[in-house]
Parts: sequence; structure tokens; C-alpha cells
Amino acid sequence: MSEFSCITTFHKALYAGNTSCMEQVRYYLNRIAQLKHLNAFLEVYEEEALTKAQMLDTRLKNGEKLGALAGVVIGIKDVICYKGHNVSAASHILEGFTSLFSATAVERLLAEDAIIIGNLNCDEFAMGSTNENSAFGPTLNALDNSRVPGGSSGGSAVAVQADLCQVSLGSDTGGSVRQPADFCGIVGLKPTYGRISRYGLIAYASSFDQIGIFGKDIADVAAVLQVIAGPDEFDSTASQQAVPDYKAGLEDNKTFKFAYLRDAQYHDGLDAEMKDGYIDFFESLQLLGHTVSGRSFEYLDYVVPAYYVLTTAEASSNLSRYDGVKYGHRTAEQHLDLIEFYKKSRSEGFGKEVKRRILLGTFVLSAGYYDAYYTKAQQVRRLVTEKLNEILEEYDAILMPTVPSTAFKLGEKTDDPIAMYLADIYTVLANLAGVPAISVPLSRHSNGMPYGVQIITKKFSEANLLHIANRIMAKEQVTVV
Repeated sequence: MSEFSCITTFHKALYAGNTSCMEQVRYYLNRIAQLKHLNAFLEVYEEEALTKAQMLDTRLKNGEKLGALAGVVIGIKDVICYKGHNVSAASHILEGFTSLFSATAVERLLAEDAIIIGNLNCDEFAMGSTNENSAFGPTLNALDNSRVPGGSSGGSAVAVQADLCQVSLGSDTGGSVRQPADFCGIVGLKPTYGRISRYGLIAYASSFDQIGIFGKDIADVAAVLQVIAGPDEFDSTASQQAVPDYKAGLEDNKTFKFAYLRDAQYHDGLDAEMKDGYIDFFESLQLLGHTVSGRSFEYLDYVVPAYYVLTTAEASSNLSRYDGVKYGHRTAEQHLDLIEFYKKSRSEGFGKEVKRRILLGTFVLSAGYYDAYYTKAQQVRRLVTEKLNEILEEYDAILMPTVPSTAFKLGEKTDDPIAMYLADIYTVLANLAGVPAISVPLSRHSNGMPYGVQIITKKFSEANLLHIANRIMAKEQVTVV
């Protein structure tokens, strides 16, 4: 691992003249080449990154003031648009498509002199929990290449885990930042819905999607959030709330009042060893002066069905634009009528999991089933949100598992989509309610793989969330890579 992999350490060395942006970029380019078999990157912007690094070094030598993320090497998930660069959502239907504009998050990174080194592999259209649904092959977990890194932002997680970049951006619809962060033993933040603009993020389910951040420590995640959060005239769902100083107060030593959900902690699907680990963790927090209390949450078994009804419904609508006419894959078959042309183009371009979700979404929105499924799922969403908010009014945060198990083997769940969907049971809560959540490393399982703890707080309380996460990481001092 680079001695300058953390932003604060890198900037101290950079401004002291002990390293340079060029050295930093070359280090990461070498790492990417050495670990190419992990399949984390779909494309590496080598020449562009080197040119940007040289320019920043020249500006620094000339005494110019650099941005808050000067020289920080960042990878972006292949669902985030970057003008003049390919963006495919890891799907054949968009293979070779060049973005005509940059996402707001990307524009803000570049404005603060970050260096974007490449785009990262993911599940097709962010649909998956393992990164095995990519049209360009799976990403491998750097700790054990026989295991998945999690998904859908598996490439973004592995890029940070394997030290291929300092931080990365992913997207989180139902846990797609937190779950791979857990599997890879790093930090993964999903902010409040609307905290980061979704402009330039390829849509899966618009009322759930949120750009998230991967890092090795909380300070790095806070620094990136500081830059990319805030209002955006191009996104009406972006919050108008002011952006606080997320790094201020990270070291405060106050005590907190935590809740854990009994229904989650004692759920049958949770690995027994992990269950014991969480109980020990809660007891250790109490010894440090924190309050930890159990609360009931009677809706846990309904959250995954409600989530998949709602997200697939939104996906079926969002993905209808990929018809082979305006852009993207177009079937080579000739002499088809319009309906057959649409069918052929979409059948050839979309992968199996995307087709499954489009079909399910179309079904739950169809006449005769809309009220039975979609309307009922919206009612469950309201009940979940009200219950979470009720608990968060009484407690500083909710602590719970991120995932029911450690990273599973490649191919282990590909033939059982229901089992795969149930792996989201702990993460979809935060997306249904739109509240912020983070996964931080907690411990190692006897199988050698890491697992983390998920922290959930009230809407727009990312400063408090990051402070709690920083305290937990300092206490546990878990080093995975």
C-alpha cells in the first residue's frame, strides 16, 4: 500500500515537497497494471492522468493555490458520466457510447483538481450484489480471488481495497456502496437522498439512487463529500440545504445513544459467528460509556419485497429509453418492423438480470396488478420510513449488520436470484427511507474475510454519521488490506 494512500498524508507530503502528483499517478498506474486480473477498471485514462498530474506539479512549483483535492487519484463507477469518455453501465447496450457531458459530481471533483484515473466495473445498470452481472466479466475480491467483491459497485470497492486509487465513487440504490465496502473491508458511504446531485448518474431507480463514496478512512470520505455535496440547478431532487464542514469535529470524544434492531440482530439469515461479533461489539461500546439498546422493527421481512417491487418498476420505466434508435446497441438484422426491431435490439443488448428486472417491473405496473403490488409496496415504504424516523428521533444512530454473511464464492448464488436479493435485507432500509448510512470495517471472520457494521442516522446528519464512524474505526483499528 502507498504510504500516501490517504489524502491528508499525501497532501502533507505534496506540500512539503516529499512527493509529487506525477509520482502518485505513476504509482497507481503501476498498481492497476500489476493487478489487471482483478478486472476493477474498464478503462484507464493513463495519458490524461499523467498530463493532469504534470500540470498540477507545475502550478504548485509556480506557487499557485491548488484545489481541496489537488492530485487526489479517483476512480468513477461506469454509471457516472464524464464528458468525452466512454460510459456503458457495464452493458453491451451502451458499449462504445461516449458521454456528451459530465456528471455534477465529476465536475466538482475536477474543479478541486482531483485526477480521475479511470472508470470502474460494475453490475450492468447497477443491478446486482456481486459484480457478476457485468457484460465485461466479474471483478474479483483482492483478498480472495475466488470470492465476489459485492455489487453493484464492485469495481469501485476493489479499486480502493487493492490500492488502485485513493478514493472512488459508486452508486447505491439498495446497498450497492455499503455491501461491497463490507465485503472488501473498507469504508462505504451512502449519503441522504438528495445530498449529492444525481445529474449525470445513469438511472436505475430514480427515487432510490444516490452517488456514494469509497475510502480507506473517514477523513478521506468526508473530504470528497465536502466537495461533491450540495444544491445543483440541473437536479431538482438535489437538496438546497447548506453543506456543513464534514471534517470538523471528527475527533470529538462525546458519548452516543445507539439503537440496534432486534429483528435484524437475531434474524435467521445472519451468520452465527458474525452475530456473536456484533453482540461483543455492542458490549464494548457500553464499556466505553455509550448507551446501546435493542428496538423492535416489525417490518424487516417486508423491506426486500417492497424494495424490489418499487425499484424494478422504476427500472422498467427508466430503461425504456434504450430502444436502439437514438443511441446504444442496434440489432444488425434487416427488414424488421418497428416492434421486432425494438425487441431484437433490447434482447441482444441487455443481460439476463436486467431483463429479469425489467419484466418484473413491467408486471407490477400492469393493469390489474398495480394496486396489489406497486401501491402496497409504497405503503410499506411509508411505514418503514416512519418507523426508522421514530427510532432516530430517540437515538443518535442505529447500528446493524451491513450484510448477513461475508463475501461468498464466485458463482455461489448466480442460480438463485431470490437468495441474492435477500442479501440486501439490511441495506435497503436506508434507501427506502432516504436516510444516510455508512459501512465501516469491524472484524475478521474465521474464514479470513472481513465484515463491517452499518451505521444509520437522520436525514442530512452526515456530519454526525461520519463522527460516529470515525470513533468506531479508531476503537476497532481494523486494517484489512
